[in-house]
Amino acid sequence: MTETAAIGVAPRARFDFSRLLGLTLIGVLAAMFLFLSWWTTTFMTPGNISNLARQGAIFAILALGETFVIITAGIDLSVGAVASFITVVVAMLLQSAAPPAVAFLVGIGVPEAAASLVGIWGAVIASLVVGMGIGAFHAFGVVKMDLPPFIITLATFTALKGVGLLMTNGSTINVTNDTFTGFSRGEVFGIPNLFMVVIVVAVPAYVYLHLSRHGRYLFSVGSNPEAARLSGVNVKAVIATAYILSALCASIVGVLLASRTGTGNATQAIGAELEAIASSVIGGASLFGAVGTVWGPLLGAFILATIRNGANLMNVNSFYQFIITGVLIIAIVYFDGLRRRRR
Repeated sequence: MTETAAIGVAPRARFDFSRLLGLTLIGVLAAMFLFLSWWTTTFMTPGNISNLARQGAIFAILALGETFVIITAGIDLSVGAVASFITVVVAMLLQSAAPPAVAFLVGIGVPEAAASLVGIWGAVIASLVVGMGIGAFHAFGVVKMDLPPFIITLATFTALKGVGLLMTNGSTINVTNDTFTGFSRGEVFGIPNLFMVVIVVAVPAYVYLHLSRHGRYLFSVGSNPEAARLSGVNVKAVIATAYILSALCASIVGVLLASRTGTGNATQAIGAELEAIASSVIGGASLFGAVGTVWGPLLGAFILATIRNGANLMNVNSFYQFIITGVLIIAIVYFDGLRRRRR
């Protein structure tokens, strides 16, 4: 069996479906914007659109990371806990490690503004490395210990929450670095910084997933891991990469959450994993594996964010938001099953 046989056929089938679904999601999002603009007088105001962009950005990045794992026919239930834990890590680093480092740099002649940025970036990078280490642990559990992804990530979900609560003694760490917290409120040419981060993350993710050989390997492993292995694909390395990327995206979200809320709290993103999975599924990722795009989870996340935002503006009971999300998931998974049976 050649690599083309294992990998080359699936992308064409995915392309047609994903393009149709992508256009449908864009149409749904546009229709929601038109309806809410007509129904309310505040939806299309600059302040609300900016707030919507910030809300959607957090879950968009989380959903994108989840999608990498789902394409391999896996699942990562820990992304919310990872994001929460990273808020604690980055807050503690900014509180305890960054000030001495900044003082040292200033003492050797580095301008204070530059030293402050070095301290912030040092804390951020260290936090991302911690998050990638968690992803590597997931990868080890899945590919070396042969643990089901559901089990290893559920265990991490529980453990990280406990570790984070122990580190903070059950309390919240306040982030007092104005430069760090100000980033989430800043804008570039009128575009919120948080939305700009989505673009910065999505562009390399698109190149990796849709334009690189390694991205095609993700799909081949999700479709038929044995056929991929016989074609020369290092299946274990591909799966490991997916879990590390998922944890990296969750860590980025943790840093952004700490910036947005100004706190490190071990539980503030608990439950976000369900939102990430929902966004990914609504965006067209198949829980059976081998189907997914970069733009799908991003659109799915902003659709859910628009539903929440619109419901709040219309004074709709927030419980209906969960019902609408559930209906969307059932519909998408049902049509995905129909598509699979017709192939």
